[in-house]
Amino acid sequence: MAGVSAGKKLIQIDIVSDTVCPWCFVGKRNLEKAFEASRDRFDFEVRWHPFQLNPNAPKEGVDKRSYYEEKFGTNRSKQMEARMAEIFRSHGLEYNLSGLTGSTLDSHRLIYFAGLQGHDKQHALVAELFLGYFTQAKYIGDREFLLESAQKVGVEGAAEFLEDPNNGLNEVNEELEKYTRNINGVPHFLFNNGKLALSGGQPPEVFLRAFEAATK
Repeated sequence: MAGVSAGKKLIQIDIVSDTVCPWCFVGKRNLEKAFEASRDRFDFEVRWHPFQLNPNAPKEGVDKRSYYEEKFGTNRSKQMEARMAEIFRSHGLEYNLSGLTGSTLDSHRLIYFAGLQGHDKQHALVAELFLGYFTQAKYIGDREFLLESAQKVGVEGAAEFLEDPNNGLNEVNEELEKYTRNINGVPHFLFNNGKLALSGGQPPEVFLRAFEAATK
């Protein structure tokens, strides 16, 4: 994605996201559809930044469906699940609410680390984490899952990096403080260093209009 081709304009996109946020995944997929529809005019550089919907989520994980039912109530939780399942099917995916949810801190540390090796590698890692968590019932706090995802996209040294809980912690916490203070929810998209901002899992056509506005 990174780099500018002749005759094209570069759009830098900073995405604030949590790895257990389904709308963040939907927003990412729709953004990528907009990429495909406009690659003849634009090049893109995407950078991911952390947000925690539940900073106090337990590291050991809790049952995902039970957590949502406790948080939103049984009826609303079922409605939300049905809605997300419908949206995921429109992307050719099956929404899976089984498995565990919990602390996303290690996933954000890993995403930060992947970013040091390149924005494209970071973007690919985020995709693997979303797919595993939302469609395969993988636990976002499971070290084996994190390392498996890192290996798939070629992140080098991930095991050694995650082994020390302090690696990347200051950097992630600084960004968490920054974005928690300045935005109310995720996903949040910043175009060309904040020239334009969008929130939520927007459809592709909204992103296409944002590309135009951000490059004027």
